[in-house]
Amino acid sequence: MILIDDVLISDDVLEKQFVCNIKKCKGICCVEGDSGAPVELSETKVLKKIYPKIKNYLTKEGIAAIETQGTYVDEPDDEYTPFATPLINGGACAYVNYEKDGTITCGIEKAWKDGIIDFQKPISCHLYPIRLKPMETVIGVNYDVWDICSDACTLGEKLKVPVYAFLKDALIRKFGVEFYATLEQAAKEK
Repeated sequence: MILIDDVLISDDVLEKQFVCNIKKCKGICCVEGDSGAPVELSETKVLKKIYPKIKNYLTKEGIAAIETQGTYVDEPDDEYTPFATPLINGGACAYVNYEKDGTITCGIEKAWKDGIIDFQKPISCHLYPIRLKPMETVIGVNYDVWDICSDACTLGEKLKVPVYAFLKDALIRKFGVEFYATLEQAAKEK
């Protein structure tokens, strides 16, 4: 493990390899799972604000789920991430968008790419397969192994891209440029 300021990074983030292979998985991570994507407290306000601007990027089912449940939902059983994105009938994230080839994408991110909003997507989605776990004095940064991402692991190994390198932009967004530079240097010294 590596400690940078108050961030404790697991060795797997440095040693495991991963490159999202959307052509193979078709974005199934936005559909599978027991709950929506974790949403930070600061992001709850952002989701409320951007919702009217991103509605055109969502499915009618997603819109219905959001208008029934809200732009985020409480996750009272999860002490680390008390909020999440709403789900469509307990399945897909309400913010999904389906491409013509069946690939599942994020409606929030599509609106961001089109310059409609300045919020890319919840940081938990941007950081995946990393999951953050706030603890008493540090934030744990852990690699989350999920069998639906096996193609991403295979591609990462083929291309020799460690998890932290694949997630460079997301890690910089969350923790800053200096943090990432320190992490990168620590990985080289391991």
